[in-house]
Amino acid sequence: MISLGALFSRQPEPMLGLDVSSSSVKLVELGRNKAGQLVLERCAIEPLERGWVSDGNIEKFDEVADAVRRLVKKSGAKTRHVAMALPPSAVITKKIVLPGGLNDVELEMQVEAEANQYIPFPLDEVSLDFCVVGPSTASAGDVDVLIAAARREKVQDIQGLAEAAGLKPVIVDVESYASRLAAGRLIENLPDKGIGTIVALFEVGALTTSMQVIRDDEVLYERDQAFGGAQLTQLIVRQYGFSLEEAESKKRSGELPEDYESTVLRPFVESMVQEIGRALQFFFTSTPHNKVDYVMLAGGSAALPGLTEAVTQQTGFPCSLVNPFDGMEIGDGVRLKRMTREAPSYLTSCGLALRRFLL
Repeated sequence: MISLGALFSRQPEPMLGLDVSSSSVKLVELGRNKAGQLVLERCAIEPLERGWVSDGNIEKFDEVADAVRRLVKKSGAKTRHVAMALPPSAVITKKIVLPGGLNDVELEMQVEAEANQYIPFPLDEVSLDFCVVGPSTASAGDVDVLIAAARREKVQDIQGLAEAAGLKPVIVDVESYASRLAAGRLIENLPDKGIGTIVALFEVGALTTSMQVIRDDEVLYERDQAFGGAQLTQLIVRQYGFSLEEAESKKRSGELPEDYESTVLRPFVESMVQEIGRALQFFFTSTPHNKVDYVMLAGGSAALPGLTEAVTQQTGFPCSLVNPFDGMEIGDGVRLKRMTREAPSYLTSCGLALRRFLL
C-alpha cells in the first residue's frame, strides 16, 4: 500500500534539535523554503544552574526538565518531535569492515557478533546502532560499517528528560557527530568546497573545550581540555566580589566595571589562546600533520572580543567564529540581533536539527 503522506509531503516532519550542556539547554528548529533553502524557524537558550548537569549526567532531573519546558514555550515551537545527543564519553564507536551484499538481517547479526569484541558490557545492557558508511577503501567488495553503543540507562535518561518535558525523542545522536554535521555546511563554503581542507574545530563550553580536527568528513584527531567559560566567571567573582549568579548574569549582559576588559577579559583571552595553541601542538606531535588550514571557534565563550584575531596572530592559521545559521533564511520568529550574538552556542543543536533532513 502506498502512503499518501509520502506522496504529498514536501519535506520531512518538523523536529527540534535539543542540546543539553552543563550550563544551558539550547533548541533549534529548521525548515526549508520553496526553493529548498534552509530556514531557521526558531532558536532559544535557557540557562541551567551549575551542578544540574555534570559530566553529561543529569543530576537535577526535575529542574532540568522544567528548564526544557520553559525553553520550548519560550521558542514558540509547536512540534514535539526532538533529536538529542549524548556526550562522546558516553558512547563507544567503532568502524568495522563487513562483507558487501548482506541483507539487513544478516548485517544486524554480523554487527552484534562483532560488537561483542569492542563493547565491555553485556549487549542486553546497551543500546546498539550501526550504519553502513560506504564501500571499504581497505578491502574490495566489503563495506565500512560504523557501530555506536551506549549504556541503556544513559539513553533512557535523556529520553526520559524529553518525555518529562512533553517531547517525543525520535533520535539520540552523539554531540560531536551533531556539531560536525553543522560545521560541514560551513566547510563546504570554503575554497574548493572545502575538499582536502584540514579544519580544527574548537567548541568552548562552560567547563570543557572540545577539539576536532576534520578533513573531508573524517576526524583526524579529537581532544578535550578542562578549560572553558566558567573560568571567566570565576575570575569576575574574584576580581569584583560578585556572587557566582551575579557574575554569570553580568557576563551575559555585559554590565561589568570599566576595568573589566583590561584586568579580567584580556588575560582570560590570552589563556584561551594558549590552550588552543597547546591543543594544536598535541595534534601536530601525535599525527603526521604540521599545519591546519583553518581554525573555527564555536560555543558560548567563543565570541569574546578579540579572540579570533588573537588565535590567528598566535598560531598563524586563519581563525573564524562559527555561525551555524550562515546562509540560511531567517524566519519571522527569530530575534535577529540576539541570534547573531548567540549563534556560536548553537552548533550542536543546529546539527541535531539538521538530522530532520537525513532520516
